[in-house]
Formats: sequence, structure tokens, C-alpha cells
Amino acid sequence: MTKLTTLSEAIRQYVHDGDCVFAAGFTHLIPFAAGHEIIRQGRKNLVLARATPDLIYDQMVAAGCARKIIFSYIGNPGVGSLRIVRQEIEAGRLEWEEYSHFSMISRLQAGAAGLPFIPMNQTAATDLEKANPQYKRVVDPYSGREVIVVPPLNPDVAIVHVQRCDASGNAQIWGIIGEQKEAAFAARHVILTAEEIVDEEVIRSDPNRTVIPGFIVDAVCHVPYCAHPSYTQGYYDRDNPFYLAWDKISETPEAVKAYLDEWVYGVKDREEYWQKLGEETRKRLEVAPRISSPVNYGQY
Repeated sequence: MTKLTTLSEAIRQYVHDGDCVFAAGFTHLIPFAAGHEIIRQGRKNLVLARATPDLIYDQMVAAGCARKIIFSYIGNPGVGSLRIVRQEIEAGRLEWEEYSHFSMISRLQAGAAGLPFIPMNQTAATDLEKANPQYKRVVDPYSGREVIVVPPLNPDVAIVHVQRCDASGNAQIWGIIGEQKEAAFAARHVILTAEEIVDEEVIRSDPNRTVIPGFIVDAVCHVPYCAHPSYTQGYYDRDNPFYLAWDKISETPEAVKAYLDEWVYGVKDREEYWQKLGEETRKRLEVAPRISSPVNYGQY
């Protein structure tokens, strides 16, 4: 059964004001195109959850989409602060919850498994317990020692970018694997964006690379270059100059508004955005092929 639809229609159908949205991806495969479409459609009062918010949430907060952010690391990777998120938190205009990376993933794992929590060993990060009342201690009934617990996270919608999937939503990822699987299984709805839509036979030819099964997916959207300015392994490189540029853009509200007006509201979709970047940028982000060795699954 095909689940193919446009990104604009998927956002319109599954992302609503007040929802908890988890945009997955770690370092690469960050679904910027989906974030931009949410901005264009004017969603408000969202709870934005992500292990590493990256520029995507700085832009969505700047556009007035969010009332709260849930994270386990916050910053412009390799550059500095997410200026807008930080300013809004410090001004008291943006609610927030901070976790360690492990506890953030534990929340998703508990949500995916339908459990009230997954216990964790105590760490040196005791300050997080002071800052976040969601951290609790319970007694392990077997050893009698205390363990740390945090509540499950069940987003209303998870948005996951992948290298390829079929029309039913069976999706494959390679390179750095983040929290995509856990977020997808924990969420009530799943929107996939993909660099390529391929035949089912392609997916079945390499089943171990399939991270997300189609039966949990609601919408499949063909969105090449979705992850820019982050990268998609094997398709295009990370746009490091843009991360530096955003640090400067985010210094003033006027510069942020000008960026959003030109690069989000001023384009209708990701294809127009990609073309607007220009030939020089597109050429700079090209990657040379590096093909993995084939595997033999045998015949039975």
C-alpha cells in the first residue's frame, strides 16, 4: 500500500498546534525541510523534542512555533550557542526540560516499549536532578540500591529523514545511526522524508539495513536534499559555512526575519530552496562515491 504524499500535505495532516514533535537525526539526516514546512504552515505552541536541537529548532523558535523545548544538548554544533533558543529561555518565554543524552534516549525507549520508565545507573550528572524534577530515584527491588528513572516520551509525531525507503515506508539508514528507530516506535504518528523512493525489491535485498518498518509509518515524502545544511551520508556533505553564517544571522531579530522571509517563506518547497542555493554551493556539497562491499545473504 502506497503512503506517498507531499511534505506539505503530511505536515498539514499530522502536525497540529500544541503537538509534541520529535525531529530525529543525529549529526546527519536532520529533517530541515520538514521544519521549514511547519514554519510556512504557521504551527504554534509546539513542544519541540530532540536530543540535539541544532539550527532547525533555533529557526522554528525564531518563527514563533514553539512553547517548549526538550533536549539533551543544545548548541550550534562546532560554533557556539543557539542564540535564539537561549535568549527565549533566559527571557522566560520558552519552557524547557534538559536531560543527559542517555536519559533522553531512555525516555524514547520507554515510550517505544510502552513502559513507565527504563532504570539507569546513577551518574555524576546530579545537577540535572536538581534542575529537572522529572528525574526520580527508585529502589531496585533486587539489589536494594537506588536507580535513576525518567518518564517515557511519546511524541505526537516523529519526523525521520532517511536515505531511501519504499512507498510503504520500509526505510533504510546508513552512516551514523541516531534515535530514529526509538523515536518512530514511540511516536503516535510517523512522517518519513526520503532522498530516494525505491522499489520494495531494493529494500528486501538488504533487510538488515531497514531501521524503520512500514507498518508504523503514516506518510512517505520524497524530499531530496531535505537535511541541508546538515548532511545525508552518501548524498551531500554538511554545509559548515552555513552553520558559521547562522551564528552571525541569529545575532539580530532583523537578520533572522530577513533569512526566514527569503529562505523559508520565500520558497514554496525544498526543490526551489535547493535551486536557490546556487550551483557553487551545490557543487561544494557534492560527495564522491564510496561503495560498501556487497554481502551474500545466500539462497534458500
